[in-house]
Amino acid sequence: VQLVESGGGSVQAGGSLALSCEASRVPYSRICMGWFRVVPGKEREGVAAISTGTAGSGTTYYGDSAKGRFTISHNNARKTITEYLQMNCLEPEDTAMYYCAANLRYSGSLCQTKFLGGEFGNWAQGTQVTVS
Repeated sequence: VQLVESGGGSVQAGGSLALSCEASRVPYSRICMGWFRVVPGKEREGVAAISTGTAGSGTTYYGDSAKGRFTISHNNARKTITEYLQMNCLEPEDTAMYYCAANLRYSGSLCQTKFLGGEFGNWAQGTQVTVS
């Protein structure tokens, strides 16, 4: 499985950014995908996760900082799953390196458990988000 992120960049406070992550060569349609962020000197933080299934569906989970401002979604194609993170009302505190991740072994309600524990085995390269 290969994860490739796109999006990110710089934005003024109050603005919006969108991230996307394409997971290719995925053997299953139902997996758990998530977004995490890292600020130097701080612990990794779970932003959002989604249990994938039919495109447009999927149970979502959010970290406290993302609730009400960020939206995770996904799309399924043959052996390719793309997840998106729409980030609105961005604040300087959202400045971080954002990482897309996938857990191929779990989906459904266990996706939340894995998200809370950061238990994802596949990670993308990361993309910087800067809010000023």
